[in-house]
Amino acid sequence: MNKNIKRNFLIYSIATLVTSAFAQPLNLKIGVLTDLSGPYADMAGKGSLAAAQMAVADFIKQNPGSKIEILSADHQNKADIASGIANKWFDQEKVEAIFDLPNSSVALAVQSIAQAKKKITITSGAATTELTGKSCSPTGFHWTFDAYAMSHGTAKALYQEGAKSWFLLTADYNFGHSMEKEAESTLLQLGGKIVAKLRHPFPSTDFSSFLLQAISSKASAIGLANAGADTINAIKQASEMGVTKKGQKLAAFVLFLSDVHSLGLNVAQNLIFTDGFYWDMNAETRAWSQQFATQREGKMPTMVQAGVYSAVNHYLKSVKAAGGVDGIKVANQMKKIKIQDFFAKNGKLRNDGRMIHDMYLMQVKTPQESKAPWDYLKVLKTIPADQAYKPLSQSECALVKK
Repeated sequence: MNKNIKRNFLIYSIATLVTSAFAQPLNLKIGVLTDLSGPYADMAGKGSLAAAQMAVADFIKQNPGSKIEILSADHQNKADIASGIANKWFDQEKVEAIFDLPNSSVALAVQSIAQAKKKITITSGAATTELTGKSCSPTGFHWTFDAYAMSHGTAKALYQEGAKSWFLLTADYNFGHSMEKEAESTLLQLGGKIVAKLRHPFPSTDFSSFLLQAISSKASAIGLANAGADTINAIKQASEMGVTKKGQKLAAFVLFLSDVHSLGLNVAQNLIFTDGFYWDMNAETRAWSQQFATQREGKMPTMVQAGVYSAVNHYLKSVKAAGGVDGIKVANQMKKIKIQDFFAKNGKLRNDGRMIHDMYLMQVKTPQESKAPWDYLKVLKTIPADQAYKPLSQSECALVKK
């Protein structure tokens, strides 16, 4: 056999081996660690699990023979419980990746464990920018939204509408602190004034005393740096107390479609907030969301749930492309593959683990504007991916080259 034939045969053999490795059906376990019973159950919870199941089913259709098992658990919004589950999943159940993780303290704890074990975490439901900041991980990714993206768009929009002075009401844990910090930074850069900041226990049901202080502050706007049931309770009580009728604006830095549904349009109408996804934006989002609704008794998905589908889908594609489940190799592959699906437009994974994609400034419709069930929102503005998230030049992540 001459040299050229040997060389060509070697190239063919290597190519065949690589192609065969990539073509192998996947056999792995993933986990959805979420809030099934607490304040974030509606915006994540069983809906996030359903979205992950949809992503796995769609992947198996395209990759017959693959066996992908999904484990799920309720972290109860406690970092110690979440850590125990994560350790068991990784060490005993051989789970390769964990998804969702609503609650910032939980997400930070699990991402740290996964980093030590070279496993993947893809957070959809937590907001703290610390996940891709000083606590960033080579195997940790932040997929759907964060405190900067949510507070920046909303604060800027309301400031431009005349809200120059602000009272910030904050959930007293990592997520709230991060949201408060980003909102304050944005407002001060715009020239706004922070009249006062007040922190409430997490979770809370009675906001009356906090809202009375906010009203007496005479601030132009009351910014809610909380989420889920806390935000719902605060908005309901603010409505009952006539906050907006007294001339103050109410800003929910984190609001989900499920929150609007719980509040009802009579209470939520005209609220402006930032979101990463809306089910009725186009034919593609409608098609996926209607399929989701059949799994969820007619409920339309939140951005967190849509984000879980997108994240699981991208992870499985990356495992296939990497030819195995090695966390570092899969993480590197995740950064190479383009993200363009019904959820993420112009999606890209940065070196800090932040997935940047277009965000949207939304307004809640009035009851008169709504024409059908779940017809709640209208898009006021698209915030391009490269503007929606904190610039890498401001990053505290050690993985980012300055």
